[in-house]
Amino acid sequence: MTEPETLPEAGAGATKRLFIKTYGCQMNVYDSERMADVLRPLGYAPTATAEDADFVILNTCHIREKAAEKVYSELGKLRMLKEEKAGAMTIAVAGCVAQAEGEEIMRRQPAVDLVVGPQAYHQLPELLTRTARARGERIGADFAPVDKFDALPRARGVQGVTAFLTVQEGCDKFCTFCVVPYTRGAEWSRPVAAILDEARALADRGVREITLLGQNVNAYDGEGADGRPSTLARLAYALADIPGLDRIRYTTSHPNDMGEDLIAAHGDLDALMPYLHLPVQSGSDRILRLMNRKHGRAKYLELVARLREARPDLALSGDFIVGFPGETEADFEQTLELVREVNYASAFSFMYSPRPGTPAATMGAQVPAEVSRERLHRLQALLTEQQLAFNAAQAGRTLPVLFEKAGRHGQQAIGRSPYLQSVHVEDARPLIGRIVAVEITSGQQNSLTGRLTGAVEQAA
Repeated sequence: MTEPETLPEAGAGATKRLFIKTYGCQMNVYDSERMADVLRPLGYAPTATAEDADFVILNTCHIREKAAEKVYSELGKLRMLKEEKAGAMTIAVAGCVAQAEGEEIMRRQPAVDLVVGPQAYHQLPELLTRTARARGERIGADFAPVDKFDALPRARGVQGVTAFLTVQEGCDKFCTFCVVPYTRGAEWSRPVAAILDEARALADRGVREITLLGQNVNAYDGEGADGRPSTLARLAYALADIPGLDRIRYTTSHPNDMGEDLIAAHGDLDALMPYLHLPVQSGSDRILRLMNRKHGRAKYLELVARLREARPDLALSGDFIVGFPGETEADFEQTLELVREVNYASAFSFMYSPRPGTPAATMGAQVPAEVSRERLHRLQALLTEQQLAFNAAQAGRTLPVLFEKAGRHGQQAIGRSPYLQSVHVEDARPLIGRIVAVEITSGQQNSLTGRLTGAVEQAA
């Protein structure tokens, strides 16, 4: 293999092909983009398939059920592909599975050349060089996010009018079902100045909407210009002052970190979209205590009421786990009651599955799979009913839609409403990159249909 540091700059003619398969959350999408940025100066250009790639990265997630097994299955396919290429392919595993099971991955699948944790992917060029020389370490899995962000290239290869921007990493909450504190480390926030610099660069590239990312994004406390900790609300106000940056979102939030200034910002700041992901996980106080969520049902509902008082048109999404160890039918009914009271625009819901190393994995009273499956079916039926009703209620309204990409036929274009719904509009392709007033004609489960009113709200 050619020494990576001797490869030409991408702009001078890339000679290597990079394929990244991304699993899981939005932060992994951001990390995959940044890995591509790190490798671009070494001559690596993206390709759409592993078959065409010289370097394949699996950017993994440890949250979902059987995450590691899915990675090993994919690695088995890549091993055969690598053999077909007579070894002329580099394979890396990145992300949270890499952090949790790095040594095991190297032992079980010798075809893997590199294992890189989520806080060490800026080391990819160095690790590639060491691998090419057939010596040195092949695992990078430390917890030093400040070093990572300092080392990342300033320029980002973002295409389009929306982008993710990581502002906070890690988690100190230690929910008993969650592996994030063990794979992403303690909570850490980027300085305000660094975030604003990255956001300005994105705006200069034509990005109109950014989504601020963090495992507990509203726990953000990065250093401000005065040397003191900032809050997510103050950061949002500063971002809203950047010319061309018209929309701000953030995810994922924790109810315990929703400060008064952030609640107020939802009412005061037009750029802050009226759509909030606020996970609760369960409607039962007893289960919430077992989960170590550190908030109760009443606190969550009070918080929802205060948010809606500040922003009456606010739409909410949430996360739910059913079948947590010890959950009774009465506990589950309390979850259904909470869902009915909040009335979600959308939500994510899952059956509990144990994660090795987490306290919940060793709890007694594990709920039988068939019971959890039946409860999940009932919960999802209710959530789907609410989502359909919310989308149908948009019919007849005129919403500002940010057009992002071409549709499947004709001059159709697809954009996003303030509530993150996908909106399909005919004869709108020339308006990609603009925010346009759209009259909504119908709402489906996962999207809206609309027509142009003739009013372009903001020029690109």
